Amino acid sequence: MNEIDRQRDVLEQKAQLLKAISHPVRLCIVKGLMEEQGRNVSKMQSCLAIPQSTISQHLSKLKAAGIVEGVRNGIEVQYYVVDEDVKKIIAALF
Repeated sequence: MNEIDRQRDVLEQKAQLLKAISHPVRLCIVKGLMEEQGRNVSKMQSCLAIPQSTISQHLSKLKAAGIVEGVRNGIEVQYYVVDEDVKKIIAALF
């Protein structure tokens, strides 16, 4: 793989991260998790005032992109932002 292909791969990865957080609800979820790590879906729902199923769909996209991870704690799952690039982006935006 030559240097141009490597650069293209890096740019594609960064673009995918930006796409994943570009939706207002996902951006709000990530911002909220940056302010208070370890939130569960119920707590997010009370802050965002949208259905729990909608939040779960957005969390699935964020998990698939490797931006957040969920940690099971008894019957609930607590979510954390794990991608360092996204943490930097959110910090720069807000």
